Amino acid sequence: MIYAEEYERFLDATGRKRTALFLTLREAIASGRFPAGSRLPSTRQIAETLGVARGTVNEAYDMLYAAGLVRGEQGKGTFVVFAPTDPQPPVSGAGKPEAVRLSAWAGRLLPVPDRSSWPEYRHTGNTGEEIGFIIGRMDEQALPGERWKTFMYTEIREAGRKQRRDAFAAGGHGPLREAIADELRRERGIHADPRAIVLTNGSMQAIALLTMLLIEPGDPVAVERPCYDGIVRAVLAAGGIAVEAEVDRDGIVPRDWAAKLLFVTPSRQFPTGAVLPPVRRKQLLEWAIRREAVIVEDDYDSEFRWGSRPSEPLRAMDATGRVVYLGTFSKTMYPDLRIGYAVLPDSLIEPFLRAKYLLEPHPTGIAEQRALAAFMASGQYGKHLRKARRIYGRRLAALSREFDRRLPHLFERERSGAGLHLFVRWKKEPELYSRFREACARAGVTWTDGAVYWTGGPPQPSALFGFAHLPEERIVLGVRRMEEVWRRM
Repeated sequence: MIYAEEYERFLDATGRKRTALFLTLREAIASGRFPAGSRLPSTRQIAETLGVARGTVNEAYDMLYAAGLVRGEQGKGTFVVFAPTDPQPPVSGAGKPEAVRLSAWAGRLLPVPDRSSWPEYRHTGNTGEEIGFIIGRMDEQALPGERWKTFMYTEIREAGRKQRRDAFAAGGHGPLREAIADELRRERGIHADPRAIVLTNGSMQAIALLTMLLIEPGDPVAVERPCYDGIVRAVLAAGGIAVEAEVDRDGIVPRDWAAKLLFVTPSRQFPTGAVLPPVRRKQLLEWAIRREAVIVEDDYDSEFRWGSRPSEPLRAMDATGRVVYLGTFSKTMYPDLRIGYAVLPDSLIEPFLRAKYLLEPHPTGIAEQRALAAFMASGQYGKHLRKARRIYGRRLAALSREFDRRLPHLFERERSGAGLHLFVRWKKEPELYSRFREACARAGVTWTDGAVYWTGGPPQPSALFGFAHLPEERIVLGVRRMEEVWRRM
C-alpha cells in the first residue's frame, strides 16, 4: 500500500517528486508493507494514485533497482527482494518494547543491501570437487609468503617498542605514503606529494568518506552502468541519487551529466574490463571543469597487465585538481590486507583527513602498514608483482582459450589487456542463463553473477570469472564441466 501522506511529507522535505516517491516506496518496503517476493503496483497504478507522471514513477523504480531492493521479471512486473531484519527491541520497565529513534542517515542505510548474503561467499570455491571462479580471491602460492611473514614478524616483535609512534596520524604511516608515491611515479606516471596520499581501510572506506564529504541529500551522482555495487551503496547511504552513465565496449560514454561527482574506472572498467580511450578521458576532464565537479578514479587492479601498454590515468592528466585517484593492495597482495589509499587534490586533503580522523584517530592495521612500507622499500614488492604477473597471465590465457574452444555459443568474452577476472555476456535467453547457472552450481562450478553490478532497471545476463586463485588444470576442468552441463541441458 502506498500512502499519499507519506509521499507528500517526503515531497515537502526534498522538493523532488522522483526522490519523494523513491523514499515513499523504500519506506513501504523497509517497513514490510511490501514483503520480499511481493509484486509492486504497476507504474500506471502509482501514477494515478499519487497524481504524478509515469515517467517520474519509472525513475523512482530505477532508483529502487539501483538500491538492490527490487528485481524485474519480463512480462510479470517488479518484485521486492529486500527482507527487513527483525531484531529484538529493548524492553522498558513497563514490559513494552521501545523502538530506538534513528537518524535520517541510518534510515537511508538500512535498506541498502550488502554482500554477506551472497551465496558465492558461503564457500571456499576451490576445495574437493568444487571449482569456484569467484572474483576477489588469490592463490596462496602466488603470494609473497615467507618473505612477507618476515616483515610482519619484525613489526609484531617491535610493537611494544614502537607503540604510539603513529598515534593521531590519520593519513597513515608516513614511510608507506612515501613508498606509494614512488610506486605511482614509476608505474602510473602520477606525481603526488606523499602528504596528498591518505591510507584507508580498503578503497571502500575512501569511497564512503568521499560521498559523505561531497554529496548532499538529493544530489545526482554519475555512476557507470554496470559498476561496482559498493559505489551505489555509498551514494544511496549519503542521500544521493545514482545517475546511470552508459558503458560501451570502450568504457564510459561521456555526457553532460547534471552532477557534481562522477565515479569512473577508466584504466579497466569494472566489471567489463574496457579501457577508456584518451579522447574520452579528455572529455571527462573537460566535463569536470565545466560543471565544477569531482571525478573519483578507481584504479583497482590495473597493476596486472598482459602485454598492453598502461593507459595514462586521469589523475596524471589533471591540471586543475578535479580528480581523486584510488588504489588498493587487496589485489596485488591479498584481500585480507585491508590497505587502500586515496591521492587527493589540495582542496580535499584537509577535509578528508578530518573525516578520517573522526572515524580513526589512530590508524588501524599499523603493523601491516609498517611491514608493507619496509616490504616495498626492500624491493620485494616489485619482485612479487613480476612473479604474480607471470602466473596470473598464464591462467588468464588458459581460461580464455577454454572459453573460446568450449563455450563460444553461450558466452561472448570481453577482451581486456589487464586485470584478474574475465567478463562474459550471455548470448542466449535470460531464463536459460539462470537454469544453466543453477545446473553448474549443482555440478560444483560457480562464478560471480554479473547481475548485481547493473544499476537501474533489469540487469543484463553476464558473469565474472575470477582466475587468480585457480591452478590451470582446475580452470580447464571447470570449463569442461560447464560444457558437459550444457550438453545435458
